[in-house]
Amino acid sequence: MRVKEMHPLCCISLESPSIGDQSPEPRMKLSRSCSVADMRSDGNAVGLRRSGSESCSGSTSFAGVLYKWTNYGKGWRSRWFLLRNGVISYSKILQPETLAAGEDVRFIGDVSSGRLKRLDRSGSSRHHKHQKAVGIVHLKVSSFRESRSDDRRFYIFTATKTLHLRTNSKKDRVAWIESLASTRNLFTLRRLNSKPSILPPDLSLSTERLKKRLLEEGISEVLIKDCEQIMLLEFSEIKGQVQLLCEERSNLLDTLRQLEASNIEGETSGVPEGDYQLTQQEFTDRGKYSEWSTTESSQELEDQGSEDEETCFFDTKDCFCFPTATDVMGERRKKLPDPCEKEKGVSLWSLIKDNVGKDLTRVCLPVYFNEPISSLQKCFEDLEYSYLLDRAYEHGNSLERVLNVAAFAVSGYASSEGRHCKPFNPLLGETYEADYPEKGVRFFSEKVSHHPTLIACHSQGRGWKFWGDSNIRTKFWGRSIQLDPVGVLTLEFDDGEVFQWSKVTTSIYNLILGKVYCDHHGLMHIRGNREYSCKLKFKEQSILERNPRQVHGFVEDVNGKKQATLFGKWDDSMYYINGIINVKPKDMSDAHLLWQRTLPPVNLTRYNLTSFAITLNELTPGLQEKLPPTDSRLRPDQRHLENGEYDMANSEKLRLETRQRMSRKLQENGWKPRWFKKEGEDGTYRYIGGYWEEREDGKWEGCPNIFGEFSNDSINTS
Repeated sequence: MRVKEMHPLCCISLESPSIGDQSPEPRMKLSRSCSVADMRSDGNAVGLRRSGSESCSGSTSFAGVLYKWTNYGKGWRSRWFLLRNGVISYSKILQPETLAAGEDVRFIGDVSSGRLKRLDRSGSSRHHKHQKAVGIVHLKVSSFRESRSDDRRFYIFTATKTLHLRTNSKKDRVAWIESLASTRNLFTLRRLNSKPSILPPDLSLSTERLKKRLLEEGISEVLIKDCEQIMLLEFSEIKGQVQLLCEERSNLLDTLRQLEASNIEGETSGVPEGDYQLTQQEFTDRGKYSEWSTTESSQELEDQGSEDEETCFFDTKDCFCFPTATDVMGERRKKLPDPCEKEKGVSLWSLIKDNVGKDLTRVCLPVYFNEPISSLQKCFEDLEYSYLLDRAYEHGNSLERVLNVAAFAVSGYASSEGRHCKPFNPLLGETYEADYPEKGVRFFSEKVSHHPTLIACHSQGRGWKFWGDSNIRTKFWGRSIQLDPVGVLTLEFDDGEVFQWSKVTTSIYNLILGKVYCDHHGLMHIRGNREYSCKLKFKEQSILERNPRQVHGFVEDVNGKKQATLFGKWDDSMYYINGIINVKPKDMSDAHLLWQRTLPPVNLTRYNLTSFAITLNELTPGLQEKLPPTDSRLRPDQRHLENGEYDMANSEKLRLETRQRMSRKLQENGWKPRWFKKEGEDGTYRYIGGYWEEREDGKWEGCPNIFGEFSNDSINTS
């Protein structure tokens, strides 16, 4: 949207307050008698204080300079902001033509001529003539709040973006918040069930003048009456159409108000109790104009571009009632421990600069880049939605089975949303066990090779077994990293039906500048040994992508005939429809929900771990005594990071990575994995058994203390 009304060049002159005006701030009026260069202020930031109805008047506008966060490359940039008639607009330079003559404007902050010259570095008058507002926000469908960590920052939220703003002083922020509040108070929500009259009660059509004129012309009364009936009938149809348009307009307004109300409610109710929630007294002291949410550092995003015409991908809707997996977690924890220390930020550029020309395999990255779980534990995250495999087993050799298997293969990517930290790289011989009776799942994994890095896993559930090994080939493209998984995952049901597939490519973008995010893309072919197979296409996200993270595919029988269509998003949900569709279905009631992601936990951390991932590194009562000395839960640097003991975590990580560099020599001396064995020269590592039996006996003879102190003798004795 753009500002439609543009006024001739205006300027601002100061007026001293009248005797009865208790406000200490000068009022500023617009006139056409002088130029913008003559604009002056008192040299100090002009604050704003509400005095009765004066500040709440709809005729008062507010203007000033604010710093707006643009991106990581440019950082904070000054912009000219104007709040008028419930709309706040901003531009890169001062736009005096947008200020109407005689308009009552209150300026916030320093608006001296020197300050404005710094804002407008272009200095050319033609820029003033053609520069348009670069952004417009309607407060009627927006909300705002102050930052709790910086007394100069505040935020304006809309349905599509967040404006991160900063003032020169705390006083200026108070002035801007109060001006937003006074404007927002002008918009009150109308009760949705109290609709005003759609049409005026006296809306009617009079034919008296027309009849009189026709009688003067000598037209018979019978013919006049017929004409009158025709006219009234036409008017009745037009009246019905007008009434329908008014009702549609009323419904649109109601929808707009509902969206506004739900936006406010969502931001308020989304605050984790005990983290950001204010007490009632604090809320009263701040005033009721602030809207609260948990987002403190989200980057402003705007969707652009068009749909990909080659392949059709669908945006799924939360319009189905489907029972999600509500596993009884028992005594498992709901949040990570509170940090013992305050975390220190790390400059990625300094890290790269200080290690230019060095062997990166010998560079110890600080734990700042890690999340408090290992790659062994992260493998188990693929089984968060194992109930899909339980359901697939119940259906036997059927279309429903392969559909649930396909949904399971996609669900393993949901936990990667917002996970920008890397898991710990396991030591050679490191293991991890997971026993979840409430899910009916047992899982075990081991690092079986250091060069190349290989992790093998084996899991058993209700009527199925799942195993595989994984290796990742990495390509560094400067601003991004491409991760190509190598290895095959195998799922075998107790009735003999087997499915195999490989994971798709993962890319991590904006490593240097911008908001880091990951994307999964490529073709996943799920091959079955009986009647059905499935092909899924993970659509690669582009710069102009409007609907990212789309997945679309088909189930085929042994003859290659397509039996069902799957579609959805890897971070949200998957649906299917019987038969083939190449366009988004108009009637979504024909679609069946296969899987939907579990909602994120209330107690979020910067790691963005899911509720399931939070439990992976937990040492439940009595568990430590049963674990082998190689289990990831006993790894000291990872445990220190989880506890927020960052200095100790860095120290232990350096020690263990020094030890890890000896692992290749251990392999050359004949080291073999304890619980897995490779099938053939190019085969998959298979679990050979024995772990759970030794765990039951409580004897771990032959399991080295890989996290202990390292000596050169360990190479020869291992």
